[in-house]
Amino acid sequence: MSDGTPVWHGTTILSIRKGNQVVIAGDGQVSLGDTVIKGSARKVRRLGDGAVIGGFAGATADAFTLFERLEGKLEQYPGQLTRACVEMAKDWRTDRYLRRLEAMMAVADKDVSLVLTGNGDVLEPDDGVIGIGSGGNYALAAARALVDQDDIDTEAIARKAMQIAADICVYTNTQLIVEKL
Repeated sequence: MSDGTPVWHGTTILSIRKGNQVVIAGDGQVSLGDTVIKGSARKVRRLGDGAVIGGFAGATADAFTLFERLEGKLEQYPGQLTRACVEMAKDWRTDRYLRRLEAMMAVADKDVSLVLTGNGDVLEPDDGVIGIGSGGNYALAAARALVDQDDIDTEAIARKAMQIAADICVYTNTQLIVEKL
């Protein structure tokens, strides 16, 4: 913000799909300007009946609003994560209130991993790896370097990549929440 008010900063969310497993990991740091406000925030959670996991980057209240909206769409379109996300993205983009929300989401079920944005984007990565938030690109690069190794499982890749992101991004810590399907 240009008025000198401190801005809530950062998070790192990483989703990795490998074989028949999918993991979403998120750090716990919440920062206001250059001050860490909380180190153990829960930015990754199970949605609906537990068959979907999601993580958010951005303003916390906005993200929880979006989680609630997505859960509603999942109830409307059970077992159809992509359809639920497309319908939510339409609302997010066209609703006056939702348009002002500042957050991104990574969501996954047993079949698909998606990134959702306020621009109406619902994107599925080609390689099954998603990184969002202030440290997202660092975690994404690390995960891509590790994902083809046969001797390391999905959760271990996520933990290692998140450690690398935390070593680089000052808005990312190592207090991880990891959910897997």
